[in-house]
Amino acid sequence: MNAPAQADPTQVAPTRGRLDAAGYLICFLGIVRRELLRFFNQKERFFSALVRPLVWLFIFAAGFRNTLGLSITPPYETYVLYEVYVVPGLATMIQLFNGMQSSLSMVYDREVGSMRVLLTSPYPRWSLLLAKLAAGVAVSIIQAYVFLAIAAFWETDIPAWGYLAALPAFIAAGLMLGAIGLFLSSLVRQLENFASVMNFVIFPMFFASSALYPLWRVRESSDTLYWICQANPFTHAVELVRFALYGAFNPVSCAVVLGTGIVFFTLAVIAYDPGRGLMARRGGPAGEAA
Repeated sequence: MNAPAQADPTQVAPTRGRLDAAGYLICFLGIVRRELLRFFNQKERFFSALVRPLVWLFIFAAGFRNTLGLSITPPYETYVLYEVYVVPGLATMIQLFNGMQSSLSMVYDREVGSMRVLLTSPYPRWSLLLAKLAAGVAVSIIQAYVFLAIAAFWETDIPAWGYLAALPAFIAAGLMLGAIGLFLSSLVRQLENFASVMNFVIFPMFFASSALYPLWRVRESSDTLYWICQANPFTHAVELVRFALYGAFNPVSCAVVLGTGIVFFTLAVIAYDPGRGLMARRGGPAGEAA
C-alpha cells in the first residue's frame, strides 16, 4: 500500500479570498459602478444638482450683469461680464454639494446600507473610502460638465480646449471636497443630524469664497472677510478650476487643494478605523465591535 505523499514545503498554499491586486481592483470598480448606477437611476438627483447653478446663472447673473462687471484680472485678459465670471464657481459648487450629498449617503450606508457590510470585510478601510471617494468625484464631474455645456449657450467665452484642460482641476477639486465630506460623515452618528452639520459647512464655504465675486472686491469692504475667504479651501478649488478653464495654472491653489485633500482623507481613514478612530469610540458602524 502506497504511503501518502508528503506536501512539498516549497509549495505555496492557496489563499482564500482575493486580497491581491486583482481583488482590490474588483472591489474598487464594484463600489464605483454601484455609485454610478445609483446616480443614473435617480434622475431627480441629476436634475436637482443642475437647478441651483442654472438659476444663479440665468436669473441672478442676468440681473447683476451690468452692475457687477469685472475689470481685467487673471486669468481673464479683458473685461468680462458677471455671468462669465461666475461659471467656474458655479461648476465647482456642483462638486461641493455633490461631495456633501455623497457623504450623506455614506452616513446611511454605514449604518444600514451596503457600506456596513463592506466596512467589516477584510479589505482595508482606506481602499473602501478611496473607492467611495472616486465614485463621488466621477458623478460630480459628469454633472459639472453638463452644466458647462448648458452654460456655453450663454456665451461664457470658455475656449474649447479649456474644457479638457480643466479636467485635472475638476478631479483635484472633487477629491478635496469629497474627502472633507467623508471626514464630516464620520462625525455624524444619525442621519437626522447631518442636515444641520451641512448648513454650517456648505453655505459658509460657498459664500465665503471667490465663487460669486472676486476677492479684491471683498477686500474693499472687509479685510478680515478677505483673509477668511483666502483661508477657505473652496476658494482655491474655484480658482484652480477657473484658471484651468482658460489654460492657466495657479500653483498656490493647486498646492492648497492637494494638501487639503490629503489631510482630510487621512483624517477620514483614521476616523473610520475601528481600532483608533471615531468609530472605535462609538462601537463601529451600527454597533460593530471594535
